[in-house]
Amino acid sequence: MPDQKAEPKRPDPEALLREAATETRGHLKVFLGAAPGVGKTYEMLLSAAAQRRAGVDVVIGLIETHGRVETEALVHGFEIVPLRQVDYNGRHLREMDLDAILARKPALVLVDELAHSNAPGSRHPKRYQDVEDLLAAGIDVYTAVNIQHLESLNDVVQQITRIKVRETVPDAFLDHADEIEVIDLTPADLIQRLKEGKVYVPGRAERALTHYFSAGNLTALRELALRRTAQRVDQQLLTHMQAHAISGPWSAGDRILVVVNEHPKAAALVRYARRMAERLRAPWTALYVETPRSLRLNEAARDRIAEALRMTERLGGEAVTMPGRELAGEILDYAAKNNFSHIVIGRSRRSRLHELIFGSITSEIVRRAGNVAVHVVTGDEKGAPAAKTVDTRPAAAPFDVRPYLVSAAVVAVALGCGEVLVRFLNVQNVALVFLTAVLVSAVAFGLGAALFASLLSVLAFNLFFLPPYFSITIADPENVVALFFFLVVALVASNLTASVRAQALVARQRARTTEDLYLFSRKLAGIASMDDLLWAISSQVASMLKVRVVLFLPENGSLELKTAWPPEDVAEEADLAAAKWSWESNKPAGRGADTLPGARRLFLPMRTGRGPVAVIGIDSDKQGPLLTPDEQRLLDALSDQAALAIERINLSDDFDKAQRAAERDRLQAALLTSISHDLRTPLASILGAADGLAGLPDLTADDRTALLSTIQEEAERLNRFIANLLDMTKLESGAVAPNMGLVDVSEVMGTTLRRAERILAGHRVETALDPSLPMVRIDPVLFEQVLFNLLDNAAKYAPAGTTISMEGRRAGNLVSLRILDEGPGIPQADLERVFDKFYRVRKADSQRAGTGLGLAICRGFVEAMGGTIEAGNRADRPGAVFTITLPAQPEATA
Repeated sequence: MPDQKAEPKRPDPEALLREAATETRGHLKVFLGAAPGVGKTYEMLLSAAAQRRAGVDVVIGLIETHGRVETEALVHGFEIVPLRQVDYNGRHLREMDLDAILARKPALVLVDELAHSNAPGSRHPKRYQDVEDLLAAGIDVYTAVNIQHLESLNDVVQQITRIKVRETVPDAFLDHADEIEVIDLTPADLIQRLKEGKVYVPGRAERALTHYFSAGNLTALRELALRRTAQRVDQQLLTHMQAHAISGPWSAGDRILVVVNEHPKAAALVRYARRMAERLRAPWTALYVETPRSLRLNEAARDRIAEALRMTERLGGEAVTMPGRELAGEILDYAAKNNFSHIVIGRSRRSRLHELIFGSITSEIVRRAGNVAVHVVTGDEKGAPAAKTVDTRPAAAPFDVRPYLVSAAVVAVALGCGEVLVRFLNVQNVALVFLTAVLVSAVAFGLGAALFASLLSVLAFNLFFLPPYFSITIADPENVVALFFFLVVALVASNLTASVRAQALVARQRARTTEDLYLFSRKLAGIASMDDLLWAISSQVASMLKVRVVLFLPENGSLELKTAWPPEDVAEEADLAAAKWSWESNKPAGRGADTLPGARRLFLPMRTGRGPVAVIGIDSDKQGPLLTPDEQRLLDALSDQAALAIERINLSDDFDKAQRAAERDRLQAALLTSISHDLRTPLASILGAADGLAGLPDLTADDRTALLSTIQEEAERLNRFIANLLDMTKLESGAVAPNMGLVDVSEVMGTTLRRAERILAGHRVETALDPSLPMVRIDPVLFEQVLFNLLDNAAKYAPAGTTISMEGRRAGNLVSLRILDEGPGIPQADLERVFDKFYRVRKADSQRAGTGLGLAICRGFVEAMGGTIEAGNRADRPGAVFTITLPAQPEATA
């Protein structure tokens, strides 16, 4: 009989979304090379020139010619966006101007050296992030990169070349490329180019030939580039097939799917698939289809399935578990959707009679495989246990009579309802009442109770509703046919309903586990400290798996117990040894493991992509294996989430340390800059004036007075600088202990003005104090230094001849003091930063003034005395205003 017309296949929604997302982005083409000098930039310029001749608006964002004449010749004729200059540590760096390109908005931009790190202060730390901004703006990009800069291959390249590549590009960036063009060159040709000076200058070329550019290294790098490109092309092909509902497979590349089940030969199948994948150099996946029958498997069978999937991951494959009903259809559908060209499956061990009655999954897959090659593995590996020695049947569960009694009661209720309805309805309609009883039994108790209810229903229907009544004999042949088909319908309905119930139980169990994992991940996301995180992990694992938990983390070069659940639990010497071995070898150890099985606990490393981050130990009082396969998978999921959370906290701490180190380096550089400038300038003036006094004996009295005045002013300036440094040292060390007392603010202000007469000589000074200004509790010495630093700052920035004002008034329970000048004011972006150490606002003449310590000392002293200080700009005219707020003392007035 001809096959029925197949339903049209629907495109994969995720593949369609991926294709739709690329329509709004720019087109990315990557020129990928195995090593420097293969001609990536040259080929990129040639392709761009062809686009320009076709009328495309092409600009150069950044091109590195490295002095190669033939490359520089291709640059002529292109519009080049000027690079921007970045000043960093006294050096002038030139970077691609991302904002200028976005404003220019060309159709195509060329960006060389994709793995480059941008100068500090740029919008993004890496150039590939600039390229992502360009693509998001709808601009097409041509870029070039060498294979050694790919992040996932960093360790492989280091192993090959013995050189650590510092600048890398994430694999995800290359995976999102629309086109990848491999610029290939044989090792012999590249070495010849190197000798001819077309890659590096002669001296550097000789060193490169000795180390990096050996024939073996170049061959290995070339293979890496070709393989990585092939993987990306294979993924693009798969996405295209899924988006356009192409059933496949297209044999453009080999992909291997191995089907595993609870049979002892599952591990042998996985190893066979691994060897096959190695021969074909192809990716491979192990698939387990979870059916309602999976719920009836015993622990040993489930353990074999879990071990086969774990072995797949250990051997470098991908392990997939998916729910399904019809095995052959699910397997073939998954293979077609993911473009697998080979299916590896074990030979059926069932009898010929069983296969004739119920069919064979293997035969069904072979018959319907189409263009997919099916490999039926018939033999066991050497040393593997024979199938007949292992009982794969589910363990016998104790018989429970309650479902059958309840089913009998449900049939009895149906019988009563039938006796009532038969007076108003045809007898054949009464059969539907019994069918309802069968369905209720199937939904509530499963297949066994449903079959029992079916037999009882048939018997009751015959005895009470088919003549002769109360006898199993049936007089009317039509009733025989009706009873037979009622039995068939009841059996089929009970079977289908029980199957749906089993699937619902699987789905409910998965949903419960997924919900627990989701809540756990949300809890981890909201934790910021390591101690809270470890307590959350240990309590969650203990509650979900009903075990005792300990967590070890590395500290000071050794593992240390950080938390336990319950909290009073401790680790013994054998446990510590097992945990240490698990950490060092990155493998399980302890109870039930192959290594150190005498330990009380089972220890498992918690890993991320960067390696192990912690070790978790579990134990319980039950005998035998600690965890079932399902519990083992749940622990793996919990461990993976916990490891990522621990790594997040560690990365956050590392980032804070790096920030502190960078801030320390910045402050050290600023201190050296300040010392070199602010010490040298007054010292130069003092030395010059002293030389004038000593070397010119015929000086007039006025000249001598002027030189002495210069020495005195510069010495005072130098003294203020040294005093600021000492004050800042006291603040940072916490040695500032204010000697608090009730003080009249006007007295401190008068003392400060007398001390600052020399620096305020070129300005008018006005004071305006509220007569009812109360006394404040401050340290007069520290407060005088605060006012002096503020007046000194105003004198530096305000032009000569302008007015500097000091105001004081009461505002409720506070005393507010303001120092106002008539200078240029403070830029809005600097209002808060002016109190940072060594930060100085640039003056109008582009020269820096002061040491950058005075205002920082002001804030430190004022806050030590319980007050606040703020910077702002005047509203009535240009100028800065600094406001000090102190608590008033109502019991003591001026």
